[in-house]
Amino acid sequence: MPAWTDQLRFAFQPVVNLATGSIAALEILARPEDGGIDVLGSAHRCPDLDAELAALAVRAAAHQETMLPLHVNVFAATVAELPSLTSLGKAVRDVGRRPWEITLDIGGPFTHVPHRSLREAVAGLRDEGYRICADGVGDGDLPLRLLGELAPDLVKLDRSLCAGLAADRGRRAVVAAMRQLCEQVGGLLAIEGVETERQYAAVREAGVQLAQGNLFAPPARRASAEVYLPPDRPPAARGPVPYSPPSGPPVAQFLQPAALLPMSASAGAVRSHLTGFPGVSGVLLVDTDGVPVRAIDRDRFLLSLSGRYGHALYADRPALRLADRPRTVGADATAWEVLDVIADGERDRTGDDVAVVDERGRCMGVVHLADILRALAESRVEEAARLNPLTRLPGSDAVNSEVDRRIAEGRAFALSWLDVDGFKQVNDGAGFAAGDELIRSVGRALAEVAAREPSSRVGHIGGDDFLVLAGPEGPTPFAEAVLDVPWSAGGRPITLSLATVDCPPGSVRSHGEAAAALAPLKKAAKALPGASWVVGRPGSTGTEVRRGAMARLPSPVAPAGPTCAGTAGAEDVRIYP
Repeated sequence: MPAWTDQLRFAFQPVVNLATGSIAALEILARPEDGGIDVLGSAHRCPDLDAELAALAVRAAAHQETMLPLHVNVFAATVAELPSLTSLGKAVRDVGRRPWEITLDIGGPFTHVPHRSLREAVAGLRDEGYRICADGVGDGDLPLRLLGELAPDLVKLDRSLCAGLAADRGRRAVVAAMRQLCEQVGGLLAIEGVETERQYAAVREAGVQLAQGNLFAPPARRASAEVYLPPDRPPAARGPVPYSPPSGPPVAQFLQPAALLPMSASAGAVRSHLTGFPGVSGVLLVDTDGVPVRAIDRDRFLLSLSGRYGHALYADRPALRLADRPRTVGADATAWEVLDVIADGERDRTGDDVAVVDERGRCMGVVHLADILRALAESRVEEAARLNPLTRLPGSDAVNSEVDRRIAEGRAFALSWLDVDGFKQVNDGAGFAAGDELIRSVGRALAEVAAREPSSRVGHIGGDDFLVLAGPEGPTPFAEAVLDVPWSAGGRPITLSLATVDCPPGSVRSHGEAAAALAPLKKAAKALPGASWVVGRPGSTGTEVRRGAMARLPSPVAPAGPTCAGTAGAEDVRIYP
């Protein structure tokens, strides 16, 4: 054993899951003794030493009597030069760990590291089962292009972004951008340096999913089994909540460590594991690749062994005899999909954990039903608070967030603006009650179509204005539902106007640009008598009139050209500049 190891100690700091309030993992931090050699500085210059340091960290964790996943720090240069990290792999096997229980926190500098070698090494380590974390993002030299190419399982923001997050709009924008990147690559967002309750509230409101800091628990020689969590503030006091798709929040943010034992484990070994770790609700029996084969629920298992002859019958026999088929979901599943899996299973297994597996079927952890139900209930409360009280439709924020999401994904979409013609006259002539009922009816018609069109979103901006987001196939079903039917209020006939901007990939950079392109189309639609529908594209003066007479279509939207009286109806009438 090298002499420098005598001057080295390790500390352990919890990584806290902000959705569940539980410890998700332990980061192992090397701590050279005072007056000792600069081991970390030497590891920075020597990849072999850095890899050996990572291996020692894993061996040190073996003495902590913890089954929590581990975070191990390595330099990017080490990963690029020693892609297999042989000494680390040997340590993982020697202590009975599995690669998928280890997250490699890859830190800078990145400037002089061959990016191709780093990408290939990360791909190889991921194939072995290791999880990948990009560490210190926001205060280093990691290029955004490389960050996207690495597609890490976890992006860990530097503590410098945490300080002042609540008051600094720029830092909040950076965190929001990183959250969106994580969502696109299927990863989670973490941050270091949470020291105060105000910072804790700020990182939660910013959409961070995992966090570390002295507020929860400082680094310590003994791994902490508990962390401090400030009491939640009432929902009304919280800031904006990051947008979640209608299918619910991603299951990955509720991931809890799984208790894994080999398929060959005896019932006695499972019992020892359960009694040794009272917080464990069940055990997964996995094959040599880490794929769950059977699941054991704590209560049912211990009840079986507690019978008159239970221990004598089962203790030395395979635990498989007392196990059930595991219930699993993919790492990209949503909370609602977990509920579907639970609902389709046996009634007496409703409270069992659900295993989360990667693309190769290897277990990444488990999720608890209570965490899923709590998150879905909170999301429904928050969603309800944002709904328009008249139509129970979300406002423009939900649609705008989805527009920005599709722009970031490079997807085509069609954004439409619908309103009632002469709505003020409706209220003045028929009364506010009749106007409100008309708006509710229009909202119901749009919502019914949206329920049949999974790629669409409908928002009620306020008053008589609605937003409709549809896929590249366009909003035709919405137009048919609201333009091709008669409307009335207080016995007076009513017509509606629809304006649509078709946005191919790359045509707009934000929802604001899409809205700006939609504004003149709305004006053109309102200029047509009767029910009208006008379609255009960003940056083009060409306009397609799909409903409505064109006689009043103003120039510059419709320059000199043929006109027609009456209503175009279902037939498309095009006007080109």
